[in-house]
Amino acid sequence: MIQDRRLTINAELRADNPTPQKPTPPTNSVNKDDPDGNSTQEPKEGQNSPKKLSGYAIVWNTPSKDLGGFKEMVSPDALKGVDLSNVLMLNDHDYTQVLASVKAGTLKLTPDDKGLHFEATLPDTTTANDVFANVQAGNLDSCSFSFDVDDGADEWDKDDQGNITRTINQIKDLFDVSVVAVPAYDSTNVNTDSDDSNSSNSQNVKVNTRSYENFIKGENNKMTEKTIINNNENTETRSFENFIRSRGEMRDGLTTSGATAVIPEEVITPVLELKNSKYNLAQYATVKTVSSGSGHYPIAKRNNTAVLATKEELADIADVDANMFEDVKFDVKTRAGKIALSNEVVDDSAVDIVSEVKNQLQKLVDNTDNKNIMSVLTGDTFKKETASTTDDLKKIFNVDLDPALNKTWFVNQSGFNYLDTLKDNEGRYLLQPNPTAASGFALFGAPVVMISDTVMPNNSDGTFPMILGDIEEAVAVFRRNQVTAQWDKFDQFAQGLSVIVRNDYKPISADAAINISLSGQKAAGK
Repeated sequence: MIQDRRLTINAELRADNPTPQKPTPPTNSVNKDDPDGNSTQEPKEGQNSPKKLSGYAIVWNTPSKDLGGFKEMVSPDALKGVDLSNVLMLNDHDYTQVLASVKAGTLKLTPDDKGLHFEATLPDTTTANDVFANVQAGNLDSCSFSFDVDDGADEWDKDDQGNITRTINQIKDLFDVSVVAVPAYDSTNVNTDSDDSNSSNSQNVKVNTRSYENFIKGENNKMTEKTIINNNENTETRSFENFIRSRGEMRDGLTTSGATAVIPEEVITPVLELKNSKYNLAQYATVKTVSSGSGHYPIAKRNNTAVLATKEELADIADVDANMFEDVKFDVKTRAGKIALSNEVVDDSAVDIVSEVKNQLQKLVDNTDNKNIMSVLTGDTFKKETASTTDDLKKIFNVDLDPALNKTWFVNQSGFNYLDTLKDNEGRYLLQPNPTAASGFALFGAPVVMISDTVMPNNSDGTFPMILGDIEEAVAVFRRNQVTAQWDKFDQFAQGLSVIVRNDYKPISADAAINISLSGQKAAGK
């Protein structure tokens, strides 16, 4: 089921000023001087009645503006037989910001000759008071309604000039009416009662495209098929897909930066938040989003010695004698790569091209993060140790690192294979099963993460590299979340996007991790 959202033309949204109410004694009131000592709560002088909004959520037979190749009207019979008992009034279609309800008796919906009229009694909440104030001030002047239709409940017409009109003949469900800020119909307005001369309204658009596409196909391709661009949370994603399919030539509705297209937030966010990847080391690091290319970022650090001091009554509070933050300097670098897209993938309308781009971008970000985080961890900032026995590893684990750290072992494939063969003096394998660890195993109670030999190759002397520590305390990843793409022509057989990401990688606490070179001698426990 697809919910359509439509702005309403000539909605006449009004904010009714609350009027002072004269106090009236309750029917069971008693005298203040009642000998029995009972008291009476009298209404406060000048108490206001509830605030109200009114207007039209739908106006019949009123054309919308161009919704992407067509205009739309709602038939006067569209609400016949529709159950309106569960309709809510919302702020901007947000179900966490309810303003009124038919079921509660605070919202009255009345279809008449003009459209669907509403009257809403607002609660005394911050949201409702803000909405009322904004409507009264003219900052909010639009309404919207959210609905769905069954197949065949709309019809399409094309006039001699090629203009296409969709008529909604029957609405299946009306979900909500809303006060909104962004209109999609041109002839809409909203006013308070103090200005009756300029009343209109609008609504937010989310178009159900299937019937439109069927209509276009039924025209035997006599006109150019046009993709509908939604004025909602999917707008930029759909525009970005158009950018890809048109090989960088289409820009309508797409944010650009110079000659590049800014990849929509709903595409890039899951990539940078690591929701799709198990193999990105940034999930263990401290990741910070920054708004500038360079600067200083105070990161709270571990401190085992700072304590709260005693104080006398009314005395000043003493400063905590400890540096509670690590001031990490960052300088965001621009990193670029190319995402190859075959002509067949781009041209095939059945392929979710945005998902394909997201998956390839994920791989690029993973590889970039892993290489740079590993460079920080294996650099000169962190202490280096050698180990040839499990006792050496135990000493590093127990003594060389602060016990307050959330320790994790990072080993490559070859080192993991070696550790997996080690046994203690009683013949028990040192690696113990741990379903919560990335590798499924733990060493001395700390989880083990296995990393590809490609990312973490063996040392030049043949020893196995290991990193022990709290990577969140050791490495900071700074991201500027604007990611851009530019269309590239590779050759006649393949095309693609060049993608630009801006980030930086810096060490935080030098005592939060240790580099270990483990020699392959099976002298376990000796």
